[in-house]
Amino acid sequence: MAEPTHPGRVRFGTFEVDLRSGELHKQGIKIKLHEQPFQVLALLLESPGEVVTREQLRQKLWPADTFVDFDVGLNSAVKRLRDALGDSAESPRYVETLPRRGYRFIGAVEIAPSNPQQSLIQHQQQVAEQPSSTSKVRRRPSLWITAACLAGIFLLLAALNIGALRQKVFGASTVIKIQSVAVLPLTNLTGDTQQEYFVDGMTEALITDLGKISELRVISRTSVMAYKGSQKSLQDIARDLNVDAVVEGTVARSGNRVRITANLVQAYPEKHLWADSFESEIGDVLRLQDEVSRSIADGIKTRLTPQERVSLSLAQPINPEAYDDYLEGRYFSNKMSPVQNSVALGTKYFQLAIQKAPTWGPPYAGLAGLYFVNGSNLAMPNEFCRQAKDAALESLNRDGAAAEAHEVLANVDLVCAWDWAAAGREFTQAIQLNPNLAEAHGKYGRYLWRMGRTADALRETERAVELDPVSWIIRWDDWQLLFLAGQYDEAAEQCQKIREIDPGNNLGPLYCGEVDVQKGHLDQASKEFQEAITLSQGKNNRAVARLAYAYAVAGRKKDAQNLLAQLNKRSQSDSDYVHPDLIAAVYAALGRRQDAFGWLERAYQAHSRDLLEIRDDPHFANLRSDPRFADLERRIGLPLDENRN
Repeated sequence: MAEPTHPGRVRFGTFEVDLRSGELHKQGIKIKLHEQPFQVLALLLESPGEVVTREQLRQKLWPADTFVDFDVGLNSAVKRLRDALGDSAESPRYVETLPRRGYRFIGAVEIAPSNPQQSLIQHQQQVAEQPSSTSKVRRRPSLWITAACLAGIFLLLAALNIGALRQKVFGASTVIKIQSVAVLPLTNLTGDTQQEYFVDGMTEALITDLGKISELRVISRTSVMAYKGSQKSLQDIARDLNVDAVVEGTVARSGNRVRITANLVQAYPEKHLWADSFESEIGDVLRLQDEVSRSIADGIKTRLTPQERVSLSLAQPINPEAYDDYLEGRYFSNKMSPVQNSVALGTKYFQLAIQKAPTWGPPYAGLAGLYFVNGSNLAMPNEFCRQAKDAALESLNRDGAAAEAHEVLANVDLVCAWDWAAAGREFTQAIQLNPNLAEAHGKYGRYLWRMGRTADALRETERAVELDPVSWIIRWDDWQLLFLAGQYDEAAEQCQKIREIDPGNNLGPLYCGEVDVQKGHLDQASKEFQEAITLSQGKNNRAVARLAYAYAVAGRKKDAQNLLAQLNKRSQSDSDYVHPDLIAAVYAALGRRQDAFGWLERAYQAHSRDLLEIRDDPHFANLRSDPRFADLERRIGLPLDENRN
């Protein structure tokens, strides 16, 4: 008996479509096609050879309760469909465009067996039976026979209500509450690769604006930039970043005009929720960014507080040259590789922006952040700390709602001044102004740990990872607290993540080595530290000090002392600062308490940043019973251990 056919599957060319499951196959291989483009294909296949009007497509694909720039949404869906079919608008084989009217499916369509394997076998047999280019061309069936067959197929499709099945399978009208979103890197349509800094700046501006909305979780810049140029599907990216929706779009700049096109796409099930285009003079680009952000928020149907709505409506005209310089500064400060070159270039462009627009706040905030980066690896306090604080205050004098400036002030108060109360206020203010500022959450977690609020601290660093999962800096904050908490398996996961995110970063093996020492894997730890030293070209003094510590713990005293001699020599150089507590830890491991406390006192005088975690630092575990250790904690100003929670 012949294999019964099923009208749920149809075939054209080398493709086969299962209208029930929403799957497209090419010669038996599944082709990824998102929901909206597949729905366009299904509608075209319901009436092959006939025009499907734009109005019909609008009614079927974009219900009345969906706000969307229809032209942008439909053009995007048809383009994705053509990409999947290897088709083109200029020389169509399957999807023909009828300008201002609609689209028509022009390929020959036939019913396919319900069994995919049988379908593939039959298809291969048909291909084998087709004549070669040198054979006689066979007569085609007469047109009326073909038409009759097609009519029968689609009468059956209608009878079985495949459209209703498709609606049920795809959930086209299903709209979930959007609680998290990722703004993917906008595409550069300027035609000039030198404008990448400008396009990246537009992406970051949208992330910053949306980050002010307390009801939304917005993925930070570092993580979304990892998908620049990615061929991953929107659903795969959404799954990676654990978000409900993504924003994608383009930036075009011509002379003094800029145009942004943005699409908001729900991830599961995939559904275009909103799309629109925005255009302005470059001097009004700040207002343009706010308008795009408000429109996205409206498309998500998220509730803005009165304060949030006001914060997205305060932008003023800006000097175009200053804005360009500011974006150049952001580009280099975000790059940070190599660090010194990026800091120098970022500083240069922020200063140029300040010269051209001295009343504008953001360049001061950017400059404050770079000053703090420069100073954080030195003895504290220092000139860079003062410059960072001054620049942050200048930013806040111009814009008191600048979350980034509050975060820099918090870091300066904490690390440079050891002013715990001021640091707590500034961290809280930064997070209130931008609940999605990942680095503020991470550093606030470190602050809370020092204040003895252990559970709250871990929640903050975990929140930071949720907001910026592909940032090694954020992973570092979480690693630090897990390490101090003695959760070494979890800490090992974080240092391995750092290695995956940035394989050339010497901090991945360094932190993994620290975990290995505490777990007693001293040989493996030594290898990790040596890898970190190699990756840093011998410049990472922390890796050298930790290798010396591992040697001391392993009983290799001579090797530890040789490295100590190197560190002592480096510590006398102004250009190669060694944190004194690193040397103190090696002496502690060697059992030389007097030397260890001597170097800890030097660390105290230098306001070494590592002293802020000394109470839980396992490198000093054998010194904690000494009264001098408790006295050091008291002078640093850490809360009493019994106040922990």
